[in-house]
Amino acid sequence: MNLKSFLIAVLCVFAVSSSFGQANILNAKSPEEIGVKTDAQIFMDNDKPLEYGYVDDRDILYSSMVWEKVVLDERVNFPLYYPIDTNNISKHRRSLFDVIMKSVKNGDIKNIYDDSYFTTKRTLKDIEASMVLVDTTELGVEQFNAGEEISQEYVNRTEITAAHVVEYHIKGLYYFDKRQGELKYRLLGIAPVVPDVNTLTSDEPDLVPLFWVFFPDAREVLHVAKAFNGKNSAIPLSFDHLLNARRFNGYIFKEENVQGDRAITEYIHENALMQLLESDRVKDKIRNFEQDMWSY
Repeated sequence: MNLKSFLIAVLCVFAVSSSFGQANILNAKSPEEIGVKTDAQIFMDNDKPLEYGYVDDRDILYSSMVWEKVVLDERVNFPLYYPIDTNNISKHRRSLFDVIMKSVKNGDIKNIYDDSYFTTKRTLKDIEASMVLVDTTELGVEQFNAGEEISQEYVNRTEITAAHVVEYHIKGLYYFDKRQGELKYRLLGIAPVVPDVNTLTSDEPDLVPLFWVFFPDAREVLHVAKAFNGKNSAIPLSFDHLLNARRFNGYIFKEENVQGDRAITEYIHENALMQLLESDRVKDKIRNFEQDMWSY
């Protein structure tokens, strides 16, 4: 590495360090000043998502669309899940679900969709019924049958929160860029998967995607929000960086195919091991295309 490259790397690290973490924590004279950037930091701040390069359709020699499950009880995926309790933690740390929901509510994420093909738009009002379960106890039912007004103490209200998110479904495209001569991946959509609110109290609740977000539309929001970095808490990772860099573990449950993009579970039934092996086969088929391009 020459001197010029070394200096550029040092400046990048300095800029990242000054942008991430709890700004001004060592210079703060009161708790209110923690997280508030100084004028010098604001002036030097050029923190924005790394732009995708333009890819012409003629440069795509091969592509394959896949859908993956990112299960949140795996340790490597914990930064997407925690924190689930926001009462006793810094306001700068939120789970991916809380970041997405807050952005949908305040309009920073303008569009949410019903499916992964982004054909039907939904609104916040559309999904409210999917997020709240209102149940009446037996005493409340007795009051109702007696013609009395139901006391609020006999009404149980359960709302879907970050703690209920079981996994994320992501949709992405693997493509071979003939100009760059390499296989690349572009994340296109993400959906939080939660228990169906009507089966929330059952032993085996049904899991449903709450809604889909077109990922490029949410990059600005996900770049501002930071995920916890267990290796260096001074430089947390943005959710945009974490997802684009694929710093998570997921397995393919569906690929683009002639049978109407059918899922693996539709042709391999009740055999988790064979479904996992089929997922690996699909992944290896994609990876082998790049390897075969350089085999002589």
